Amino acid sequence: MDIIKEKLKNLPQKPGCYLMYNHTHEIIYVGKAKNLKNRVRSYFTGSHNAKTTKLVSEIQDFSYVQTNSERESLILELHLIKEHNPRYNIKLTDDSTYPFIMITNEKDPRLVVVRESNKKDGKLFGPYPNAYAARETAKLLNKIYPLRKCDTMPKKACLYFHLGQCLAPCIKKEPIDYKEMIAEITSFLKGDTKKVLDLLKNEMYQASEQLQFERAQEAKEMILHITSTTEKQLISLNDFKDRDFIGYHYDEEDCSIQILKMRQGKIIDVKSDIFPYVSSLNDAVMSYVMQTYENELLIPDELLFQDSFDENILVEVFGKKAMIPKIGDKKKLVDMAFKNAKYDLENHRLLYKISSEKTKEATEAFKSLLGLSDVRLIEVFDNAHLFGSAPISAMVVFKDGKPFKKGYRKYHIKTATPGDDYGQMKEVIYRRYQKQLMQKEELPDLIVVDGGKIQVNAAKEVLNSLGLEIPVIGLQKNQKHTFDRIYYETQSHEIKKATPLYTYLAKMSEEVHRFAITFHKNTRARTLMRSHLDGIKGVGEARKKALLEKFVTIDQMKIGDIEDYQSIGINEKLRETIINHLLDIEKKGLNEENHT
Repeated sequence: MDIIKEKLKNLPQKPGCYLMYNHTHEIIYVGKAKNLKNRVRSYFTGSHNAKTTKLVSEIQDFSYVQTNSERESLILELHLIKEHNPRYNIKLTDDSTYPFIMITNEKDPRLVVVRESNKKDGKLFGPYPNAYAARETAKLLNKIYPLRKCDTMPKKACLYFHLGQCLAPCIKKEPIDYKEMIAEITSFLKGDTKKVLDLLKNEMYQASEQLQFERAQEAKEMILHITSTTEKQLISLNDFKDRDFIGYHYDEEDCSIQILKMRQGKIIDVKSDIFPYVSSLNDAVMSYVMQTYENELLIPDELLFQDSFDENILVEVFGKKAMIPKIGDKKKLVDMAFKNAKYDLENHRLLYKISSEKTKEATEAFKSLLGLSDVRLIEVFDNAHLFGSAPISAMVVFKDGKPFKKGYRKYHIKTATPGDDYGQMKEVIYRRYQKQLMQKEELPDLIVVDGGKIQVNAAKEVLNSLGLEIPVIGLQKNQKHTFDRIYYETQSHEIKKATPLYTYLAKMSEEVHRFAITFHKNTRARTLMRSHLDGIKGVGEARKKALLEKFVTIDQMKIGDIEDYQSIGINEKLRETIINHLLDIEKKGLNEENHT
C-alpha cells in the first residue's frame, strides 16, 4: 500500500478515468472523475458501504488517464467498462449503451435516436452520455428541418406535413433533394450550433419580455440540451476505424510512452510504459514501437504519432498507416497521449525518488540500530503448518530495499518433528546455507526470521556449525499478531510506527507471510488430495502425481471424462474405480457428520 499512498499524493486535479487493479493486475473497477485526485483519494479515506469496502480491500494498484473534460471521461469510462467488464462495475456492464443521433441513409432520410451504432444504416453522431438531451435535440431538429418522420411510408400526407415539419415524400412524385438540409444538420451536430442557438436565444428573450415565462424556460432548457449534446468529445470518432494514438516524453534517463487504443471509433484501452534508454532516444522509442507492432495483425487501420517522430522512418516501417496529424481531433488525441506520458514520467521520477530516499533512510536506521556495515542483501524466513500437518518453510529475498522474486525459495520440511518450530528453523537454515556454501553463491548480509528468541537461536546454532557469521534478527509480533519489535543479540528492540524502518520491516514480514501461507495452502490441498488416492489398486505414486497435475481439485477428479483420464494413461475401468473410491470417501464423511 506504500506505493498507493505515494501515487495518491501526486494525482492530478484534472478530469479523467481511473482503473483499479487487484494482486494479479486484473482490472476490477473503472471509474471517472471530475477531479482525479479527490475522487481516487476518497476510496482510501473515511467509511464506505460494504461493496466499496470489499473493493478497496482488493486494490493493489491503480492507473489513470487524463481527459480534457468530464464529459470525455464519461465516454472513456463507458468504453473501458464495455471492453474489460470489471466485476465491481454494475450499471454499465449490461446491454444498454449510450445513444447516437442518426441520419438514415434511406431514399427519404429520417433523423432518429438509436442505441445500436451500426454505421451501415446511416450517418451517426455521438455517443451522447445524456440520453434525454440527445432525444430533445433530435426533436428540435425534426421541428426545424422537414425530414420524413414516419417509420413506414403512409399512403397520404400526415399531420407533420400540415405542420410544415415534413415535405411529404409519400405524395410527391418527384424525388426530393435533401442535400442542403443534411449538410446543415451535419454541421450542427458537429458543433456549428450558432444559427440555431441564436434563434432560441431570441425566442427566449422575446418570451421573457412578453412575460411568457414557460415558453422562455422551454427555450432555455433547449439551449442547455443542445450545448450538452453537441459539446466536442475527443474520446470517440464516428468513422468506426481502428487507430492507435502514440505519444511520449523523456528526461535524461527514462522515456515514458502512452498508446491510446481506439477500436471501432472508440478509445477502449490504454498502454503505458516507462523504460530506460542508453544511447539514442529516437532509436529506443522506435525499437519500442516496432516491438509493439511486430505482429502485423496487431496493427490497426491507422497509427497516429506525435510530431517528434521522424515521419519518413514511420512511413518506411508502417507504410500509409502511419501519419503525424497536424490539426483536428486526431491531433488532440495524440496530444492527450503525450500529456499523459509526460505526467506519468514526472510522477515516476518523484515516486522513485521518494521510495529511494525512504529505503536509504530505513537502511541507515537499520545499520545504526544493529551496528552493521551493510544490509544490501537480506533473506527472510517463515514457517507454516496446521496442527503439525503439511509443514513448510518459505524464504523471500530483499535486494537493495526491494523484493527480489527470482531469489524466493520454498521448502517442504522433511526431518523436523511436526509442530517443532525450533527444529523446523534449524532444518531450513541448514539446507539453505549448506547449499550456498557448496555452490559458492553470494551470502546475505542479514538473515531475518519470523519469530523471536527460539527461532533466532535455532538459526544461529546452524550458522555456527557451518562456520558462518551472518547476523540474524527475529520479527516479533504483539498480541494482535502485528509486527512491533525485533529480537537481536539477546535483546528486544521496539520499532516506532510511522518510521521508514518500521515500514521496511513490516513489508518484509507481510511479504514472507504471504508467500509462506500461499505455499502452505497449496501444499495442504495437494496433501489432502494425495491422501484421498491412497488404497486404490493400480494407482501408485506415479499415477497419483499424474492425477494431481491433471486435476486441480477432488471435485474435478470425480467428474473427469474418459478423455481426461486417457490423456494420462488411465483406462475406463480404472477411472470408474477411482471415481467410486472418491464417492465412497465423500459418503462416509457425510455419514460421520450426520451421526455427530
